[in-house]
Amino acid sequence: MKSLIPESEWDSFTHVIVTHGDPDHFAKADLIAEASKAPIVCGVELTKMINDQVHIVHPRKGGIKSWIKYIPIFPMQVGETINLNGVKIEAIRSVHGKISVKFMGITITKTPGTTERTGMGAMGFKISINGKTIINLGDTILQNEWAGLKPDVLMLPIGGLGNNVWTMDIKEAIEAIKIIDPKLVIPCHYNVPFLFIKNAAPADELDFKAQVEKLGIDCKLMYKGDEINI
Repeated sequence: MKSLIPESEWDSFTHVIVTHGDPDHFAKADLIAEASKAPIVCGVELTKMINDQVHIVHPRKGGIKSWIKYIPIFPMQVGETINLNGVKIEAIRSVHGKISVKFMGITITKTPGTTERTGMGAMGFKISINGKTIINLGDTILQNEWAGLKPDVLMLPIGGLGNNVWTMDIKEAIEAIKIIDPKLVIPCHYNVPFLFIKNAAPADELDFKAQVEKLGIDCKLMYKGDEINI
């Protein structure tokens, strides 16, 4: 799986934060960490102890049967906080929805669980750096305990299919924004390919942006190559 981040930039990373074990989110994490000597932060369910050493599930092969050792790695539970190199990171509850996709008359369904790579180790993270807070919820369905988080920046998925399939859809993402009360919103995980399907997570990002701005909250749509200063 090709990385969207140019390999020439890998050595510039200070932290590698993994929201869940789906290969499209995780496939290059260890390689980027090795190139930059950055710590890996992830949900505890992505790790296990082997011979008294922490291992993380292999990003690219073996499903959940292959594990690799990486140091330093920091597995986190919901509510835990760590400080790494001047950055405060708090683990926030995230729940990956099931995946259900129709292809050539066949419905492909994957449900997160202890024996399934889909959604493995799902975790959101609140990152505090230089007086700013950034929350990335990863791939998740709506959770009421997010109320009152109030970050400067909120990154959340909008390409769900309703009924807790995949992630929040636009309607649920708007509800999440109302309870979280961020200053700036960046939508993620929409209009993306899945296997041989060109767009398995459709969403009208312009409509979403308009709805967010009606709440008096800024919304930034980001496309490949875009940058934002906070």
